Amino acid sequence: MVQIPFNKPFCVGKELYYMAQAVMVDSHISGDGRFTRLCHQWLEQRLNGQKAFLTHSCTAALEMAAILCDLQPGDEVIMPSFTFVSTANAFVLRGAVPVFVDIRQDNLNIDERVIESAVTDRTKAVVPVHYAGVACDMDAIMSIAESKQLIVIEDAAQALLSTYKNAYLGTVGHFGCLSFHETKNVISGEGGALLVNQPEFAERAEIIREKGTNRSKFFRGEIDKYSWVDLGSSFLPSELIAAFLYAQLEHAEHINRTRRIIFDRYYSELQPLARSGHIRLPFISEECSSNGHLFYIITRSPEERSGLIESLKSNGVHAIFHYVPLHSSQAGRKFGKVAGPMTVTDDLSERIVRLPLYYAMTPEEVDRVVELIWNFYKPQAGQNGR
Repeated sequence: MVQIPFNKPFCVGKELYYMAQAVMVDSHISGDGRFTRLCHQWLEQRLNGQKAFLTHSCTAALEMAAILCDLQPGDEVIMPSFTFVSTANAFVLRGAVPVFVDIRQDNLNIDERVIESAVTDRTKAVVPVHYAGVACDMDAIMSIAESKQLIVIEDAAQALLSTYKNAYLGTVGHFGCLSFHETKNVISGEGGALLVNQPEFAERAEIIREKGTNRSKFFRGEIDKYSWVDLGSSFLPSELIAAFLYAQLEHAEHINRTRRIIFDRYYSELQPLARSGHIRLPFISEECSSNGHLFYIITRSPEERSGLIESLKSNGVHAIFHYVPLHSSQAGRKFGKVAGPMTVTDDLSERIVRLPLYYAMTPEEVDRVVELIWNFYKPQAGQNGR
């Protein structure tokens, strides 16, 4: 039986060559070497951003952003419940309270219409999560943030090179957080980046990233010795990670184009099932461009989802559900609170199925996944449904 995994890591260019250069030529593998600087330069120039800092994960980027927000115990941060745990954990570690709000029915992003009603005198920030690399309504969110004097931290873990009204996601808010985990489009195994879009935060971000020291200034010759000057931790990735990542960044546009082709093939071949009401397909508004990060379908019931995932698994295809909503988790109930009904979150999180999508996926593999989905629904869709 042919096995189709959910994800498959890959090399696309000079990953191994650059890693060898870091060791054999640069003799520097501990971080902030030549390849880290090249990654910073690529991110800043390609995304038209202010300042980029490579981190060892998107989680680390979120934690840096939380420190930069100067959160105090009891401060509140508004975010969707339908997100990965790191989105909340970063702020809980600072003593803040995640305030979970519902998502939109169409694109599964934070519902901007419920943010303002969740704001209290303790609210300090809002964290829009660009699910599946599709943009939240950033105009509305930034307008609310400006009127309420809130900091906006974009969780753009899935959204490298996706746009909202021609602005790259991660560069619209005060901070943007990217992921290069092996399940993302551009990968380095583990890895991330913090985008600092307000110049007044850049110097402190550099210090926080370097364990709370002004070590970077010392290496630039700006001071004669460095010392501990602020909060911080070891947020740097190794130079081996940066070398692998830079090779991927060189091909980022090609990687995204390839994933969008796979996305479009899924969409086209499954559209008849969506038109007949058996499944629902992803929605991307005309204001956005997507990087093709993931493809999901939404079934009609949780039971149908379980049956479909099991049917695919029995035929060698690894499809998965996504997040268990944070507001319903043990830690979410302990550390966070809910603002308003969570009707859409509770409903869609129980019916979503993520299909395999990776750079090296072949058209034949996509067709095989689609065929199995059609076979699952054929008794209901009719023999001539496709």
